[in-house]
Amino acid sequence: VLEELRSRGLLAQTSDEEGLASHLAEAPRTLYCGFDPTADSLHIGNLVPLLTLRRFQDAGHRPILLLGGATGLIGDPSGRSDERSLNDTGVVAGWVDNIHRQVSGLLDFDGNNPAIIANNLDWTADLDVISFLRDVGKHFSVNAMIQRDSVRSRIERDGEGISFTEFSYMLLQAFDYLQLAERHGCTLQVGGSDQWGNIVSGMDLVRRKLATDAYALTVPLVTKSDGTKFGKTAAGAVWLDGRKTSPYSFYQFWLNTADADVEHFLKIFTFVDLEEITQVMAEQAEAPHLRAAQRLLAVEVTRLVHGDEALASAERITVALFDGAINTLT
Repeated sequence: VLEELRSRGLLAQTSDEEGLASHLAEAPRTLYCGFDPTADSLHIGNLVPLLTLRRFQDAGHRPILLLGGATGLIGDPSGRSDERSLNDTGVVAGWVDNIHRQVSGLLDFDGNNPAIIANNLDWTADLDVISFLRDVGKHFSVNAMIQRDSVRSRIERDGEGISFTEFSYMLLQAFDYLQLAERHGCTLQVGGSDQWGNIVSGMDLVRRKLATDAYALTVPLVTKSDGTKFGKTAAGAVWLDGRKTSPYSFYQFWLNTADADVEHFLKIFTFVDLEEITQVMAEQAEAPHLRAAQRLLAVEVTRLVHGDEALASAERITVALFDGAINTLT
């Protein structure tokens, strides 16, 4: 699976690649990736770690999809230049429910290695602060914490700084890894490359407390070749929730992918094998006006997120609007 990730451009950092490769080869392992509810829907950038979980599952490992019912109340400073607004407990709980529905179709919850959906509020809600500081905080050096990119960039910024609330986020995420290691035998955390510092902190905590194997792996953050922000349109972010971004608009977003990006996006956002991607890119080079690669990308990602029925609807509307066949629509 590591070779598969590398060949698709999905391997950013690993804590010990040789050790992790041996660890994964010895037996089926349990891994996790966390998603904080910062809105009522995930967006297409979240697909990269989500589909990475699925790639591990297809290779025989068991994925845990962790929803941040607790950490979503705190706010992750990673990749932020300012403090997040704190959201009401009830609002965050509603967002967790929405996200739960969105991701349930992207992993397999049956079979020999069924996926698990967990919520970190389950082990954080009744945790008292003294126990947390003694059992978790004791293992963290402030000297090391302030060297993490997510913290240092905020400390060095004039005026804004970082609150103790967001500074403590790293400890909460590390505590999640420890809990999942104890409850489910989880030995690997994956996430976006901006999460590296948080993931390594959790890995170190698991090793100290449990004296067991623990690993870290990150996937790259998606960028576009022209330097513009990925996942944004004139209408705003491209969401996974069909009520916020319709399946038709979702399909059109992928169909409008630039030629310079389409091969990369096929590799990271679909399960199309690499030989077929090479073949479709050759077709694209011979007849770029047919946009065969973009059509394949739009079909595969829309089917993954919204299903066959929504894909058929998006294709029908596309043909009606762009071929002038309006009478085919009900």
